Amino acid sequence: MTDTAVDDVDRIARAAREAFAHTSRADARTRAAWVRAVADALDADAEALVELAARETALPAAPRLAGEVARTTAQLRLFARVVEEGSYLEAAIDHPDPSTTPPTPDLRRVLRPIGPVAVFAASNFPFAFSVAGGDTASALSIGCPVVVKAHPGHPETSRRTAEVVSAALAAAGAPDGVFALVEGFEAGLALVDHPAIRAVGFTGSVRGGRALFDRAAARPDPIPFYGELGSLNPVVVTPGADAERGAALAEGLAGSFQLGAGQFCTKPGVVLVPHGSTLEAALPGHLAPQPRLLTPAIAEGFAASAERVSNLDGVEVVATGEAGDGPAPLVAATDAPTLLRHADELLEEVFGPFTLLVRCADEAERDAVLDAMPGSLSATVHREPGEDVGALVGRLEELAGRVLFTGWPTGVAVSWAQQHGGPWPSSTSQFTSVGATAVRRFQRPVTYQDAPAELLPAALRDDNPLGIPRRVDGRLVLP
Repeated sequence: MTDTAVDDVDRIARAAREAFAHTSRADARTRAAWVRAVADALDADAEALVELAARETALPAAPRLAGEVARTTAQLRLFARVVEEGSYLEAAIDHPDPSTTPPTPDLRRVLRPIGPVAVFAASNFPFAFSVAGGDTASALSIGCPVVVKAHPGHPETSRRTAEVVSAALAAAGAPDGVFALVEGFEAGLALVDHPAIRAVGFTGSVRGGRALFDRAAARPDPIPFYGELGSLNPVVVTPGADAERGAALAEGLAGSFQLGAGQFCTKPGVVLVPHGSTLEAALPGHLAPQPRLLTPAIAEGFAASAERVSNLDGVEVVATGEAGDGPAPLVAATDAPTLLRHADELLEEVFGPFTLLVRCADEAERDAVLDAMPGSLSATVHREPGEDVGALVGRLEELAGRVLFTGWPTGVAVSWAQQHGGPWPSSTSQFTSVGATAVRRFQRPVTYQDAPAELLPAALRDDNPLGIPRRVDGRLVLP
């Protein structure tokens, strides 16, 4: 991997700042055309991109990587629709009202792009959370130039993707400096430090994310850091669900925690089951050989973490699968009192094909375990009709950003209602990194008071030339 010199980072960041003068004023149709052009170009080059990524990551070309490219281009097109629809601007108009206390002047509020954004690509999704992934798409679509720090796990794929993105943006008429790629540890630090960068998007480990989070906050002018970090994604299986569907749930759990060799951020890492559960008895029959993990560092980390957890007093290995090109999948189990005694060790994410079963004697033990859990991207409950889980759902709402009632958390739809972010350490903010409202991370509100009509943004003019939804004098007005 060729590291980007710090002097080049300075040049790139300055160019992004210059581009922002143009992108921040470009209309929605123009910006939508830019991101659609990127989507079309990636689709056209998909075969070569998939082949390259398969060589670098050992992920299967089909359906995994081909599907990931399709997801990447679909989310680019979603953001084009988001900016054209216009509600993302949260436009609000309060006309003058001298009868209020104090009197209300003419106030008009809208969200504006924050400025150039640094994006740190993820290891586990070389397309959807990487160079042209959701952070890049959401920032570009609202007028924020993007500088991506490539992940060292797939450098050639990153460079090829960046070439496709850059060429597509240039052909679509986007200004110079609107997009760039940098490589290397020091380049990443320089990017976070650079005064032209106004926000950071990050997907990765708790350790790496926390270091960058602190660095962004320690700047002379602190900037927002939107990190998606570690997540255990707890699953609760009620006694009724285990009795009625335990064997089927074991098959579903096995497919979920081994998906992508356990390298999904939404992998179910902790599963709360009744003592003597059918799920636990059936789970060993569903373990399968795993492919090579994404990087040597991930493989080493998995081996060390799995050994650490397995060797704790009160933890037993329930099942281990056959080793393939990658590590053998592993299922460990413990009881609630043991987990509570060793919460620091057992509630640390094991990135790879591993899950921990926690045997709970009753609801009190189950709730005590959940109360000890750190924040997660998702939480799942499997129950039978008639089982009262109202209080349980309340606990899960406090714990995670997405609460599931059927199925498994791996697989995150890209839509308007999606939430991919939860309490610390799963993410560093209340916003989502997937779905339409991901754009909110890279915007800030501006209110115009008693502004001349000709100086107002189009979204705030009385005649609503953009034809967007707005709140006028407290009422939602649809076009």
